[in-house]
Amino acid sequence: MVPRRRFSRRLLAAAAALTVFFFYHFFALDNGPWRPHFDDVTPDLDEHGEPAPFCPPLPGIEDVLVVMKTGVTEAREKVPVHFQTTLRCIPHYVIYSDFEEEIEGVKIHDVLRDMDSTAKQNPDFEFYNRIVKYGRKGLEQQDFADEANSAIGKPNNPGWKLDKWKFLPMAQAALRHKANAKWFIFIEADTYMSWPTVLTWLARFDHTKPQYLGTETQIADVIFAHGGSGFMLSNPALQRASDQYSSRELELNAYTDGHWAGDCVLGKVLADAGVNLHFTWPILQNSNLGELDEFTVDFYRHPWCFIAVAFHHLSPTDIENLWKFEQKRWRNKNKRILLHGDLFREFIYQEIVTQPTRLNWDNLAADEQPFAHSFEDCRILCDAQKTCAQFAFRENTCFTSANPRLGNAVSTGDATSGWITGRVRDLTEKKGLCRKPEFGD
Repeated sequence: MVPRRRFSRRLLAAAAALTVFFFYHFFALDNGPWRPHFDDVTPDLDEHGEPAPFCPPLPGIEDVLVVMKTGVTEAREKVPVHFQTTLRCIPHYVIYSDFEEEIEGVKIHDVLRDMDSTAKQNPDFEFYNRIVKYGRKGLEQQDFADEANSAIGKPNNPGWKLDKWKFLPMAQAALRHKANAKWFIFIEADTYMSWPTVLTWLARFDHTKPQYLGTETQIADVIFAHGGSGFMLSNPALQRASDQYSSRELELNAYTDGHWAGDCVLGKVLADAGVNLHFTWPILQNSNLGELDEFTVDFYRHPWCFIAVAFHHLSPTDIENLWKFEQKRWRNKNKRILLHGDLFREFIYQEIVTQPTRLNWDNLAADEQPFAHSFEDCRILCDAQKTCAQFAFRENTCFTSANPRLGNAVSTGDATSGWITGRVRDLTEKKGLCRKPEFGD
């Protein structure tokens, strides 16, 4: 027989454990901020005693093919950083370009190689035919000349004009490369993708049905996913696009010739096949980190609690910094998926407070203040306006804004920016932690 005192102690211990369990689940899970996490990861240390790069658990990644699109004029500059960052933990990826080569031992595929020969007689292919014949030695200085993006893209850039022809052949090639993939994730060489976040998101969709996810964009009557922001196609959706191109190649090549945006051409083909776009803004961004306005209320969604999956127009340094940021979060912050509010609080705000006044920098403040004639006048004016969070003095004019943004360096040297850091902190604290993520369902 168990002594009564020992039995009572066991009852008390069991009751206490049940109480702790109840309080934990009621308060931590039901009422606390949403904090999903992956399994704990303890990385090794490198030769400097710093945490070595590691791969967190990425459930579902084996069923994904990551497809990167690039071009010969940018590949050597923009692609290598991905091998040690965004592609480091990806088991299945392929890189398509307009020129076949190897970069750091990784094959870059010429996605235009098997196109119809008639299409290659198009003037857009003069650049392509030259580099196929002469290799990189055939590149000319003008091929690297860039221009500002206009309403019709970059019509004077030969590599940009060729790019529109890659999308439909890329759809077919990706399907051949991994025919059993459940999802195909398309990115460009200046795109950053948060893998734990995107996999959590895709798990909410039925991959056995035609799915087309991307940042909604429209040209004329076609609504399509913006290519540089990243977009996702389920296997059935990509199969439909591939079938359309196989059966209508000459017709669709003629359509591409008359268009200027290949991502729009792909969107048109998918729409013809009965696959409509699932709108995703602000989850997939056509903005770099400096352009993000995480406090905006001017659009149909407010970004703060939405998941943050992809960013565009990033330099190799930007990509490396974001990857290191996520490595640190996975290691120290309970491995949460990334929300826009997290990105501002943990990354952008930290950049602002570290250097609250910046020379040769434009933080994109937009409200013109005609009575301020110097940077100091601009600062005083912003300080006097209770809602002003940032200011910039550029081209001898003062601009202010209520919403803080990081902005970007400028080469002209005619811009200086500043922030009222206490107000930025107050705005951040007022937004607070999110009780649950927004997935845009």
